[in-house]
Amino acid sequence: MKILQNLEPKEVFGYFEAISNIPRGSGNEKGISDYLLNFGKSLGLESIQDKALNVIIKKPGTKGYENAPTVIIQGHMDMVCEKNNGVEHDFEKDPLKLRIVDDYIYATDTTLGADNGIAVAYAMAILASKDIPHPPIEVLITTDEETGMSGAMAINKEHIDGKILINLDNEEEGYLLVSCAGGIRSTATINIERQDIKDKKLVKINVSGLKGGHSGMDIIKERGNSNKILGRVLKGLSREVNFNVVNLNGGSKNNAIPREAEAVITINSSDENTVIDVIKNWNDIIGNELRTQDSGLKIEVSSIADKEEKEFTDESTKKVIDLLYLYPNGINSKSVEIDGLVESSTNLGVLTTNDNTVEFDSAIRSSVPSLKEEIVLRSKTIVELFGGEFMTTSDYPGWEYNPDSKIREICQKVHKDLYGNEAKIVAIHAGVECGLFNEKLGNLDMISFGPNLYDVHTPDEHMSISSVRNCYEYLKAILKEIK
Repeated sequence: MKILQNLEPKEVFGYFEAISNIPRGSGNEKGISDYLLNFGKSLGLESIQDKALNVIIKKPGTKGYENAPTVIIQGHMDMVCEKNNGVEHDFEKDPLKLRIVDDYIYATDTTLGADNGIAVAYAMAILASKDIPHPPIEVLITTDEETGMSGAMAINKEHIDGKILINLDNEEEGYLLVSCAGGIRSTATINIERQDIKDKKLVKINVSGLKGGHSGMDIIKERGNSNKILGRVLKGLSREVNFNVVNLNGGSKNNAIPREAEAVITINSSDENTVIDVIKNWNDIIGNELRTQDSGLKIEVSSIADKEEKEFTDESTKKVIDLLYLYPNGINSKSVEIDGLVESSTNLGVLTTNDNTVEFDSAIRSSVPSLKEEIVLRSKTIVELFGGEFMTTSDYPGWEYNPDSKIREICQKVHKDLYGNEAKIVAIHAGVECGLFNEKLGNLDMISFGPNLYDVHTPDEHMSISSVRNCYEYLKAILKEIK
């Protein structure tokens, strides 16, 4: 049964439901890329799939628009794969389970992939249309936007002719995005030594119940970071009792604020009641601090029957806890010029214990390049003080505001014609691919907008049905205006 078949516009929601049946987590885009390539070919359009699995589909202008400037319609095909604890869902092969609640579309216990599947659906509907006036179009759907933007980095400028780019990866109707932060991914690795466990009790400390969210869009909301909360709790516990770490793990994506984290530790049986009391106290303390922005926080301790043979040595336990406690996270600076805009930040998104190492994976963002470099250097300095190694990947540029943008003027005119008022001009702390496109393709006139999406990068992600309809009408009207 098709869940979205009665929604309007039918073509947009039909394509969105179709791609929701195709697994498309970052790094697993071959299936969706092939699907889009074959879709373009089935329409008799020039269709290109490059080595990075990006797909480019070209459609000539409609009657009267043959000589209009070419417009690039752009989005990304990959999605962040998050699910609720205990949910059986294999993102490598299972389709998303869509459901409708009032004006919203959700997936069931997983991310929805509206970021950025809705851009793909819009683009497919425009490509397949026979009655929408538009200039020559180049649809550009990239891979790996969520984890490193390697798709955008791999774009061959010989495949693209357009100099006007409409990015459909914004998440709030009525807003025109004109600038965004650049970013970089970092990984810190610290070596650990283990020893045999002798006559000790294993307990698990679990942090859960947090809202999480997009590490760029939602960082300003000051929500709890489960990895950092775990570090604070362990640091506090270490002042009350002696214990050794067995493992620490939290989060799953460096660009998503982590919602859950856990530590398995060994304690003396005589200290069990003290540990329970200390953890309860920390639950009350941090719960009070986050009572407004993250009221669902739970910090719990439980005995476990697992038979672990090795624990961190005393030195490794102290080293890892201290590094986790001190590791940079959260808002670094806010813009003085634009009210409510985060200027630079870092998100400690993933904490992973391996046999002989612990890894800390972060997403660093800044609209000021020098501040991005400062966070990198500060993080590197802290890690090296603890004897660890620090590396960065996926460095991408920001998108600077263009005061002479013609596409922005068109978008404002159309918005006023349709709704009686101008759209709000905004810059965001999240990273979109526009900065890379400008660097790769040169001197583009760009704008970004999209329908209302909520709780992106979490299993509570949902999308407004009415907003999807509004933005589709807006997109069609913009295309009609470009002659």
